[in-house]
Amino acid sequence: QVQLVESGGGLVQAGGSLRLSCVVSGDIFSYNTMGWDRQAPGSQRELVARITRGGGTNYADSVKGRFTVSRDNAKNTVYLQMNSLKPEDTGVYYCYYFARGFSSWGQGTRVTVSS
Repeated sequence: QVQLVESGGGLVQAGGSLRLSCVVSGDIFSYNTMGWDRQAPGSQRELVARITRGGGTNYADSVKGRFTVSRDNAKNTVYLQMNSLKPEDTGVYYCYYFARGFSSWGQGTRVTVSS
């Protein structure tokens, strides 16, 4: 079992930036995928970004070119740098961890982008 704790959410104006962090602890398997999902008000949770241990990444089309996912394997931490934020980026952002066939999510951190 793993625990995921996010931080870094908040209120920002459109065009601004935020950086989210997530520390993963517990029974961590070396070969894992980490990333971020989000859930906007009234919408289903959606994939935002994924990053493998080796650094391979993929992004939702809506965030490509604006968001960057990265990780520090030594610290078991995944980051999401969000630039050029838009009001439609508003939502709760969840840290994601996948290994050995199981997915886990954190409690979420809220991001609000004002127009």
